[in-house]
Amino acid sequence: QPGKTYFYRFKSASGVSPVGKTRTLPVGEVARLGLAVVSCSNYAFGHFNAYRAIADDAGIEFVLHLGDYIYEYGADGWGQSVAAKIGREHVPAHEIVSLQDYRQRHAQYKADPDSIAMHAAHPLLLVWDDHESANNPWVGGAQNHQPRIEGDWRDRRHAAIQAYYEWMPVREPNLVARRRDFWREYTFGNLASLLTLESRHTARAEQISYAAHLDQIDSAESARAFEREVLGAPGRKMLSDEMNAFAEARLRASQQRGTYWRLLGNAIPMAKMPVPDLTAHGLAMPGHSQAVPGSQGDLMWKGKFNLPFYLDTWDGYPWAREQFYQLCQRAGVNDLVVLTGDSHSFWANQLFADDGAAMGVEIGTAGVSSPGDFVEQGFAPDIAAQIDTIFANEVPEVRWTDNLHQGFVRLEITPESIATDFVSAGDVRTGEVKVEVIRSERLMKLGETVVYR
Repeated sequence: QPGKTYFYRFKSASGVSPVGKTRTLPVGEVARLGLAVVSCSNYAFGHFNAYRAIADDAGIEFVLHLGDYIYEYGADGWGQSVAAKIGREHVPAHEIVSLQDYRQRHAQYKADPDSIAMHAAHPLLLVWDDHESANNPWVGGAQNHQPRIEGDWRDRRHAAIQAYYEWMPVREPNLVARRRDFWREYTFGNLASLLTLESRHTARAEQISYAAHLDQIDSAESARAFEREVLGAPGRKMLSDEMNAFAEARLRASQQRGTYWRLLGNAIPMAKMPVPDLTAHGLAMPGHSQAVPGSQGDLMWKGKFNLPFYLDTWDGYPWAREQFYQLCQRAGVNDLVVLTGDSHSFWANQLFADDGAAMGVEIGTAGVSSPGDFVEQGFAPDIAAQIDTIFANEVPEVRWTDNLHQGFVRLEITPESIATDFVSAGDVRTGEVKVEVIRSERLMKLGETVVYR
């Protein structure tokens, strides 16, 4: 029955499982929805404190996981030094490539006690990102896939997707060939509709690499030309034509039904994020001047030319982003509430099309355990906090950001507003859960769009 809570358990030859609780989607008039938003749960980097906090929060009804539910790296990969100290090395020890590898890694994550608690307490709504298969995939490969030693990318992708459907609480399509088409709509009566996007395996063009264009970028003018002619080249897709048609039809139907809120489950940051000139703010790093990915120099170099923060996000596909905004406008929708993962940082962003039209807002969640990028790049915590402030002050679409905490976003949705809490869940290296709301925002409708109040 719709809008009901159900309890369940499993029986097998080896025994009886703990009791789990789930609920069905409501219909009709809905006065309230409690939603937790999570992303980037890397077993090697720490305990899943956010999962435990969500399990214990009676106000949460559904959990939206926006991807990087597992990570593909081996025990000697990203996070190895932390994992060795706290006893959370990845299993199997090698990078996962085969179907059995992916199954074993999913099993490890599912055996985590905090993961068990969250799954037993709430139903999950799911979006995948890159690490469920390999870092930064596109339709023809991935940054972290080497065909010479790891085989055909299509075989690895197929194994990753098969294991995902086997291990995740998600309805599987009738045809195996449709498994990649992982876009959905969830409706919560007249209160909200949630549209989830597939942006990895069905249409994405190959990512542009700054390293391949360093010799082209030596001034503000050449940087803008790079953005126009290389990043902004027409036809560089993020979403498939079928996904876009689905999105336009469902957004239009949601608008026509008079649904109060239109939520978008989106794996990667959508807002425009040109890096501010950090040198001008006194953060110059002597000896760091090249675009070395993951380094302090990389961020300083981008800031020198106000280039986009990352090219794997929507910033690396500006033509596709504008096409999506135009799709929304055709559907009569300028009030998106975009819920975003991937960046390991909290975000409160505003969204605008290229012509300046307001498209809504973006709420980004920090990692469950994955560390914030500025800290990971070697900036001291106080400097990382300064960079957060500079982004908020200098980047037009960024209202606020924080890359120092791990946790989740909690939304309380009513017809009048969406109360948004950015929640830190404590020290993931010790596993001690300490729930702290580090910032709150309230979203409200103003005319045809959404604003912060």
